[in-house]
Amino acid sequence: VPLPDSPQRWSQALEALKGVWASKYNDRAYYSLRKVDLNFDDVRMAVLVQGVVPAKYAFVIHTKNPSNNDESEVFCELVQGLGESLVSGMIPGSSIAFRAKKNNLDHPEVLCYASKSEGMFVPESLIFRSDSNGEDLEGYAGAGLYESITMDATVTKRVDYMDDPLMQDAEYRQFILSEICKVGAAIESALGSAQDVEGVVAPDNTITVVQTRPQV
Repeated sequence: VPLPDSPQRWSQALEALKGVWASKYNDRAYYSLRKVDLNFDDVRMAVLVQGVVPAKYAFVIHTKNPSNNDESEVFCELVQGLGESLVSGMIPGSSIAFRAKKNNLDHPEVLCYASKSEGMFVPESLIFRSDSNGEDLEGYAGAGLYESITMDATVTKRVDYMDDPLMQDAEYRQFILSEICKVGAAIESALGSAQDVEGVVAPDNTITVVQTRPQV
């Protein structure tokens, strides 16, 4: 992970760090805790610092299909650019949604094509990610409630999915979607329970997993 190399860069890093810690106190988190009758002070917030992986696409995998609770299916969503446009709700529109049976991962089924007209991008940077004990608190997941902040500002750009190889090349689409589904199934098998996985596809089609946690 490249360290900040100037006082200005260290100041940017500190602001990102404080922003993640401060997200513990956002309204959604507060009311979610009240809903399950948990004490606000029960949540402990750590911050994970990672290098931003260059992302052509970002994805989320649920290794148990959350729409029908089918344990035999992997359900995934994918967008162009950073995963924040998928998980933060800041970019309106739908992602590419797909699923695959765990006994037939080579043949994923597209359920929905993307309608997002924008994506989020960032140059080489560090990302400060929330890492709370929310998943350890009974009845409370905490997933998606806290911030992940890049040291350098993200840029929102127009994107056109119709010109993307995922739309134009059926063989490429099947390959990428299938590889993502296989990653999810492998992680679930290794950890022994359904997982909520986040990752990216690099420009050379290398898949990197940036986070996994038990699916609730």
